[in-house]
Amino acid sequence: MRSGSLVRRRQLARTLRELRLHAGLTIEAAAPRLDVSASKLSRIENAHQGVDVHIVRSMLDLFDIGGDRWEKILELTREASAKGWWRAYGLDDRGYVPLEAEASTVREFASSFVPGLLQTADYARVLFETSLRPRSPQILERDVKVRMIRQERLKSAEYPLELLTVIEESVLHRVLGGHAAMRAQLDHLLDAAKLDTVSLQILPTDVGGHPGLDGAFTVLSFEGLGEPDMGYAEHPMGSIHIEKAEDVMRARVVFDHLSSVALSPVESTALIEQVIAQM
Repeated sequence: MRSGSLVRRRQLARTLRELRLHAGLTIEAAAPRLDVSASKLSRIENAHQGVDVHIVRSMLDLFDIGGDRWEKILELTREASAKGWWRAYGLDDRGYVPLEAEASTVREFASSFVPGLLQTADYARVLFETSLRPRSPQILERDVKVRMIRQERLKSAEYPLELLTVIEESVLHRVLGGHAAMRAQLDHLLDAAKLDTVSLQILPTDVGGHPGLDGAFTVLSFEGLGEPDMGYAEHPMGSIHIEKAEDVMRARVVFDHLSSVALSPVESTALIEQVIAQM
């Protein structure tokens, strides 16, 4: 079973709303028959509030749903309610990790540092230590652990995550944690590039100006879940999720352009090996 997250709640919410509309009921008509307020039903249908299997069973009875579809919707309800693995590390369902946990593909343009899915623990630790966000030693180690757990899906046979990434060449030359740690990080990139789930390209400095100069960004895709792509970007004050369709599509176009002018995966591997040899 996949871990519950906002994505699963959205999928369930959309399904329940479609069933109500198909039954020809308004929220105001359905709510009292479900013994809930109209505002609560609205929050459920907009994924602003969770819902348990008991209420969903009542909805399915009211909307006259049975058979295999009944069981599938109840299973989706359980998945949406399940606590994700990240909850054991003190994270809630509102950040990036729960979204990535449901994604099938991550497209990431990295302009300042190696993508989190490809970082070594030492490299990640240095990034967290130099961040403006204050962390206790315990929280820092927790965040490193979470980052390492996220990477496990790149090697998962049951629930793999595809990573397509374009990395600025300057990232390879920015030594973080000392030369030994940086060499280990570059070696790790070479190992990751061999995975079937990873496409790693380096954007050479001599490309000059390009649309990625506006900053790093990530686009998440959710194949099989019926959810549209979602954008994500971090900045010094925090982070932002982008859901507006035209904005996300613009990010996809920018990523595709960067991929088209970047070195091929084979050429990128050769460049990384060259940088290692010069260290």
